[in-house]
Amino acid sequence: MSIESQLKAQLAENRDIVQALLDDGSEPDAEYTIEHHFSSSNFDRLEKAAVDAFKLGFEVNDAEEMELEDGSVIFCFDAIAYHKLEVPLLDKATEQLLQLAAKQKVDYDGWGTYFVGDEIDDEEGDDEEDDGFPH
Repeated sequence: MSIESQLKAQLAENRDIVQALLDDGSEPDAEYTIEHHFSSSNFDRLEKAAVDAFKLGFEVNDAEEMELEDGSVIFCFDAIAYHKLEVPLLDKATEQLLQLAAKQKVDYDGWGTYFVGDEIDDEEGDDEEDDGFPH
């Protein structure tokens, strides 16, 4: 698949992911941890991609080794950013990182984040009620 088709598909996915999170009640104005996923069977190429992602301003975690179902091994890392769940920011990062992946001949596997909302607050509230004192 060409980088242009990958970019077009990922930009559409960016909108779908953001909309799904917001539809589920995730906070629109919160700061999110955005994890852009990279993988390759070639560790040296992946390491160069990690350096390039760092130079672009992303936090980069240590590469991990994963065994696939067929027994082959790949290496992967995340390039991490912290910002609001805004499509223009995600689109810009996606384009930069897809170009980086093409340059280093590694795979860009999209991005992910976590739901931000009341679920965490509800769990904290449950702890307070369990202290034995009436509220």
